[in-house]
Amino acid sequence: MRVLFVCVGNSCRSQMAEAIARSQGITAESAGTHPAKEVSTQALQVLEDMKIDASGLVPKNISSIDWKSFDKIISMGCGVQCPNIPIDEDWGLQDPYGGDVDLFRKTALVIQNHIKNLA
Repeated sequence: MRVLFVCVGNSCRSQMAEAIARSQGITAESAGTHPAKEVSTQALQVLEDMKIDASGLVPKNISSIDWKSFDKIISMGCGVQCPNIPIDEDWGLQDPYGGDVDLFRKTALVIQNHIKNLA
């Protein structure tokens, strides 16, 4: 299964989702409508704590992704409006951006549970 995770900044939730999904054998990518300059340091810290490989994670613009090649497109819950891109699921996740590492950890665990339900 190929999954695309989408949010606005592509620096926190969608990046963690991409890495967690890959760690569970799912082919995954992430993108944002207005990508940040870098992946959140808290997101990278949480992934490292979870022993999940975060190498290669970089914010990407949704316009650079061939979204038609994915089996499922999932919004992280940030009200992302992507004209002409069908969102299959919206996970309704609170954005941890600006929060402490504990908030990122809680968000990562919720993402991990959602991903387990994809298989």
